[in-house]
Amino acid sequence: MFWNWLRRHPYLVDTGIVLALAGGYIGRAAHLGQFAGGVPIAVLEVAPLLVRRRYPRLVFAAVTAAWLADSVLYSPLPPVPVAVAVYTLATTLGRQEAVVAGATAVVVTSVTSLADREWNLSILSVLLLGAGWVLGDSLGTRRAYVQALEERAERLEREQAAERARAVAEEQARIGRELHDVIAHNVSVMVVQAAAANDVFEARPERAREALHAIEATGRSALTELRRLLGSVRGDGTDFMPQPGLDRLDELVAQVRAAGLAVAVSVDGARRELPAGIDLSAYRIVQEALTNTLKHADATRADVALHYRHGELGVEVRDDGVGGLNGGGTGRGLIGMRERVTIYGGSLLAGPAPGGGFAVAARFPLEAST
Repeated sequence: MFWNWLRRHPYLVDTGIVLALAGGYIGRAAHLGQFAGGVPIAVLEVAPLLVRRRYPRLVFAAVTAAWLADSVLYSPLPPVPVAVAVYTLATTLGRQEAVVAGATAVVVTSVTSLADREWNLSILSVLLLGAGWVLGDSLGTRRAYVQALEERAERLEREQAAERARAVAEEQARIGRELHDVIAHNVSVMVVQAAAANDVFEARPERAREALHAIEATGRSALTELRRLLGSVRGDGTDFMPQPGLDRLDELVAQVRAAGLAVAVSVDGARRELPAGIDLSAYRIVQEALTNTLKHADATRADVALHYRHGELGVEVRDDGVGGLNGGGTGRGLIGMRERVTIYGGSLLAGPAPGGGFAVAARFPLEAST
């Protein structure tokens, strides 16, 4: 606890160091009566240490110069202030610069001590400066290591935050596509069926009743898919119907046929199990294309073709409508289809077909998805 408190108040530590050294250096000069020169020089030896953390280079130069002046003009003392300055350099600056400064201090203090035939002081100076450098270098290395760990942790945290944001954006896009596909298709079918029921309500009530039954079935299917989708959003583990795939294509075609559009399905190649994402995307592309045909194309027939080739799944939907963007619309559905295909490295072609009508052709490379 005490050491943590000291680390939070570094200038109190520096003040204590300066006061302790002042008692020795300034007190000695005052005791010897060196008030004109010795005391000011002693002050310059210890006082700069108060700002050693902020100006380590300047403090080292000032303290070393003051110690040298004191030793030349009077008598040398152990270079404790210089050792503290070397320690500070080693903790705050690069190792190479600290080594150069420490070596310079060793040369200056040793040569000065030897010139006065102070052999013991020369050895003591080397030991003090060496100990200051070693302690400072160790602490500086530890601080650099801790700082690197903290920076790495911050970087990982930023990367994780970015990954979470990306995952949220992808999930929002997926939910948006699913909602668009579910609502647009089922509501379009229901609208067409309701219009048909209204047309024959008086003349052929049995046909109107069939249309109402189809509306009910379509509405129930839409509710089931919406519950499944909302259950996955909540993450509550509710056991809803699994994601639709091409195995439910017959149900989709039956819905569209009930709305008055003739649909033919052909399969080229042997059916096989598909990755779940591609299976869902292929189903949604057929669903979106047939929905656009119902809403915009003024078509009477649509052909759906599945091509199971080596390493590839092809999905084609073509109608005999008025062409263009399936006869109207904003093109948002086509954008969603293209996004679904692009996720799996496939391609999508959509536009007016030769001979009339509108065609959508998607290609999924199966090998890239496994």
